[in-house]
Formats: sequence, C-alpha cells, structure tokens
Amino acid sequence: MAYFLLAALALLVSRFEGGLAYIWLANALLMAELQRSGLRRWPGILLCCAIASMLSTALFGMGLAAAVPMALINMAEALIVALLCRHFAPGRDLTGASKRPLVVFVLALSLPANIITGLAAAYVASSLTPVSFGASWLQWYSGHVLGGLIFAPMLIMLCQGDAARWLRESSRRSKAEAVALLGIFALFTAFIFYFARYPMLFALLLPMVAIAFRIGYLGAAASVVVLAIIGGMATMTGYGPFHMVSGSMGERIQFLQLFLAFSFLLIIPIAAELAQRRRLFQLLQESEARYRAIAEHSGDVVLNVSVDGVIQYASPSAAEQLGWEQGMLIGRDAADFVDPLDRGEVLRSHRRALAHPGDVQTVEFRPLPATGDLNWCEMVIRAVVDERGVPTGVISAIRDVSRHKARQNALQRAASTDSLTGADSRRAFMDKLEDELRRTANGERSCLLLVDIDHFKSVNDRYGHVIGDKVLSNFVARLRPGLRGMDSIGRLGGEEFAVLLVGVDVHRASLICERLRDLVSGQPMRMDTGESISITFSAGLVELSGAVSTTELLEAADKALYRAKHGGRNCLRLAA
Repeated sequence: MAYFLLAALALLVSRFEGGLAYIWLANALLMAELQRSGLRRWPGILLCCAIASMLSTALFGMGLAAAVPMALINMAEALIVALLCRHFAPGRDLTGASKRPLVVFVLALSLPANIITGLAAAYVASSLTPVSFGASWLQWYSGHVLGGLIFAPMLIMLCQGDAARWLRESSRRSKAEAVALLGIFALFTAFIFYFARYPMLFALLLPMVAIAFRIGYLGAAASVVVLAIIGGMATMTGYGPFHMVSGSMGERIQFLQLFLAFSFLLIIPIAAELAQRRRLFQLLQESEARYRAIAEHSGDVVLNVSVDGVIQYASPSAAEQLGWEQGMLIGRDAADFVDPLDRGEVLRSHRRALAHPGDVQTVEFRPLPATGDLNWCEMVIRAVVDERGVPTGVISAIRDVSRHKARQNALQRAASTDSLTGADSRRAFMDKLEDELRRTANGERSCLLLVDIDHFKSVNDRYGHVIGDKVLSNFVARLRPGLRGMDSIGRLGGEEFAVLLVGVDVHRASLICERLRDLVSGQPMRMDTGESISITFSAGLVELSGAVSTTELLEAADKALYRAKHGGRNCLRLAA
C-alpha cells in the first residue's frame, strides 16, 4: 500500500511532459525493505510491489499497456541494487559506521541498476507517449537515482528501527537539540526557497554539516529529506532559486534533484565518517580502560616505549617486580636497563616490532642491575600505530623468568652431561668439537684424543656392573687434574671417551696424553670391598684440521686407537 501511494503521488504531480515521472520515491521504499529483509521474503515483497506498480501505472500513468512492463522494470531496478549490495557488502548496515556499504549502494544505484532499467523504461515510454527516447531515459535516470539517494537511507533507518532506537537511547537534551537544529534548518531552508532575493543554496550546506556533527547519520539523512520536501514544494509552486532556471518544470525539478544529490554525497559520507570515528573512540576508551586495569594491577611490568627507545610510561609493578621505580624509568633509554650482553638482541627485537606492526616479538634478557633472585626477564613487544598505520612506539610486557631460566639451564646441563661420570655427553662433546673445527679453519691448532679403557669387559665380568660404573666414574675423576680449564672430556659410549685438547699441536698433546696415562695407571683404584683394581687406557691422537669433517677426524682417531689396542695396549698412537 505504501508503494502504491508513493507511486500514485509521483505520477499525479510529476509527469510534467506526459511521459515518465520526474520524481520517484516508491523504489527507495522497496530497496529499503529488501535491504533489511532476508532472501526468503524477497519474492513476496517483489510480488506485492509489482502489483502496486501495475495499479498505479494503469490508473495514473501511461495506462494499462505500460502496467506490466513498467512493473517488471521497477522491480528489476530494486532487485539489482539489493543483490549487488548483498554480494559486495554482505551483512553490512548501509547506515552503520563503515563507508563501504554506502559506496556500494551509490554505485549500484547510479551505474548498472538505472543505466540498464532506464533503457528499458525509455523504450516503453517513447513507444506509448510523445516524449523522445533520450528525454525519457533522462527522466527515469534522474528521478530514480536521485530519489533513491535522497530517501533510501532515511527509509532504511526507519525500517530497521534505527530512529526508534535513537529515541529510546538518547537523552532529553539530545532530542531537544535535534528537534531544534532540524527546526531551525527547516526555517532557514524555507527562507532560502521562498523569501531570499538571491540564489543562496550554498548557505544551506553549513547547517547541514553542523547537523551531521551534532546528531549523526540520522540527523544528516533527515536534513536531506527536509531540504527535498521544502525545496520540491517551492520549486513546483514557482518559488525558489530553481524557478530562475529557464526551461520547463521538469528541467527545474531535475536541477533540484541534482542539487539534492550533491548535498547527499557531501553530508552522508561525513556522517558515516563521524559515526566510524565515534565507534573507534568508544572502542579506544574501552581498550584504554582494559589496558589501565591490566597495567595497574598485573604482576607483569608494562612499558610504553617511543620509537627511539625512550620509556614514556611504566606500570607500578616495575618497583615490586624488577626493583625499578617509575621515576627512574620514565624519560630514560630502555636499553640502559638491559645487560650489555643482551642489549643488541633487545634493540633488534624493538626494531622488528616497529618494522612489522602486526607481529609480536619476544626476547629474553638479563636486567641491569639484577635485583635479588631476578636475573632473567622475558619481554613481549608489539608496536602501537596511528590512524595511518605508522608506528609511534611499542608496548612491552616484562615478566620475571629467572626460575624458568634456571630450570631450563638445569635441563640443558643434564642433557649435556653424562649422568654417571660427569663428563660431557656425546652430543655436547660433538658440538664442542664442531666449534673447535671452525676455529682451526682460521689457523688455530687443537687435537682430539680418543681413549678406551683396557680390558674393561673383564672388570664388568669379574666385579659386576656396579663396580664397573664406579671404575668409569673414577677414571674420569683421575683424568680431570691432568686437563686444562679449556680442555673437554666426553663419554662417547661404554668405556670409550674423547678428550679435546685446545690450542696445542701433536707434540704437546702427546705429552699431555702421557701425563694422563700416568695419572690413571700410577695408583690402583680401591673399591669399597677392599679390593684394588689397576686400569690403563689406550689412545689414538689426531690433530684437528678445518679441511676435514668431524666424521673423518673420528675415523682417523679410531684407527690410531685400534693400532694402540693391538700394539700392546696402554699406549698412544698417532693418526696417519
């Protein structure tokens, strides 16, 4: 019924040349209804509005012959707009904070929907009336596009209940302000159109912008509707700036609608931008409240650090957790509180956070100075960006990980140490050997000694594995006094050991090996049972070279050890 009334009114008052109506608001109502309705309701809505269109065209328009084609064309226009909006801006509110749905709506209405349907409508009108095809297309395009732009946003808000929601949620003061502003704007518009001696349409834009700022999207759409109603009535009754345009009434109405369209395209995007900014400001306030609650009461230390590394804010927990008072932190370079050994990695993490604002950087460091049991911290860093996405600093959350680090180090030591003898594990020793090989590639000299306890199987067979384990442990304990602090001993497996002699050539390494043999064989090992066990070892020696691999070195030392064991044992052989 509403569609029929709007269509009938348009046909009765705006068919100035006997063809199509110059003003068409009915499809704005239909588009608003489709925008807020689910797809299941569309067939029923389109059928009802098609019947209303046929009745209005048959009774007040171009007659029964045009009723069906014009109804189909009207429905096609609204359907094209609704489908494009649903596809390119799905689930988004045309009157919401995002500008994308509004842009999609304007483009869909202005380009495909009315260019295509305008051609069909112009063909029907030019076939049944004296109005030419070009003039008919222009009448359709201006009336439908401008009518949709001006009235669809307001109708969508009414259909979705936005106006009712605003009335419920707004204070009395806000409502009074809105009524006053729109009332003053209506009076000012009436003065411009009915009493002003000069065309002063530009003067209407300032109060429209003020309404958009104070009332928002709803007020902006209402101001465009007020301008359309007062301006339309004045123009059709021979008043206002557009009455000065030389031409027919239809041309004056088209100029009015063009002015209304430009007003819409100025005010509505401003209102959408303001709505988005209000929403962002609200989210910012909520985020700030959460941030303050976390920063002020969390056990973690929260720092705001500028792009150049200066601390701008420190949470109260800094004093409790790290022993750093807020006063001594703010305004200081954050790197000053990091151990010089870890400062480079912390600065690199800071730069990475600024270079990749969406990523979170994590770094461990030792604080300076360390306080009590606090000797390791973990810092999580993320950049803060401005509205252009440019980093303005970082937020850092710092927590004490000293206990975790101590457990981690203990586990690493356990993994790198043979639990029976205290020597390096095979993996840890091989890592040291790899590092030393890299040093020898730069001209350093070092040697690898491969050691095997002589006749150890007989010890296990005679005394048992418990005594055998004690022999192994005692063996390593006897070797250590003969090694320097830079040397390493590792258990490769069973009774086989390896000694890394750093900074010596083969001659000096041979002397060290002889000293070790004397330490082991010089005095028997006394067991708890009172028995004494004399042990010796065989050894193979190879000098490290950066030109060969670890595997090749071990093979060479193993061959030398093999010769020592088969050459009488308790001796040293050099690798070939």
